[in-house]
Amino acid sequence: MTQQNNVSAGIALMIGATVVFALQDGISRHLAGTYNTYMVVMIRYWFFAAFVIALAMRRQGGLRATASTRQLGLQITRGVLLAGEVCVAVYAFTILGLIESQAVFICYPLLVAALSGPILGEKVGWRRWAAIGVGCVGVLIILQPGMGVFNPWAVIPLISALMFAVYGLLTRYAARRDSTTTSLFWTGIAGAIAMTTIGLWFWEPMVPADWLWMGLLSVLGVLGHWLLIKCYDMAEASAVQPFAYFHLLWSAILGITIFHEVLRPAVIAGAALVIAAGLFTLWRERRQG
Repeated sequence: MTQQNNVSAGIALMIGATVVFALQDGISRHLAGTYNTYMVVMIRYWFFAAFVIALAMRRQGGLRATASTRQLGLQITRGVLLAGEVCVAVYAFTILGLIESQAVFICYPLLVAALSGPILGEKVGWRRWAAIGVGCVGVLIILQPGMGVFNPWAVIPLISALMFAVYGLLTRYAARRDSTTTSLFWTGIAGAIAMTTIGLWFWEPMVPADWLWMGLLSVLGVLGHWLLIKCYDMAEASAVQPFAYFHLLWSAILGITIFHEVLRPAVIAGAALVIAAGLFTLWRERRQG
């Protein structure tokens, strides 16, 4: 598909996607707080797999053309890595809550910048390294190590961010030879197979009301991916990516109003540093591009 370069529409779609993903995180926290995380993520991936299959069938050439790849191992690794990252992120929601988890997770663009050198061979200049250093300071302010109140579980969303950063870099590497549709297809299929292999062992009966929440979660997951696809079709990623930080705002609103979480001053200060560093890194990438 030819990109339409409608920045206003792209921004609106990105903000809409952040709203959907925040709602998805809130429902995930609710369900994973009652049922096993593996089962919740598994059912979510079943709907995701159905979504990518439906997209593939609408494409010229159908499933065969979409699934065709000369780097199958890489595509499977990407899909399994993302499924693992989702499990870690959802588990973090149940342990730390939405605000604390998302405040740490938003450092992933900085991890992408730091790892793009050793993984993709891209040049990382001193300005980006300075931004990465500022972002690390922000994460340390949020985690507060050595303050006597440090929660070792706070490392979980940092692991999630690292996994997502590696996934993003592998996706960028795969894009050199495969289309976006092919990568999306294998993300859903490989993740669904991996989660089914694990999740079926942790199956728990679910009350009818929670099946409604599970259905809504799955629909939101599909809607969120569709909004992102349309967003990047409308505008360049560098133009809309800064608005992805709205995800933290919506998560904070949900965390405070629904789950009665507390927004610590350290989280505000640390998140502000991380976002500022991330925006600077995006600006440098756009300028160099």
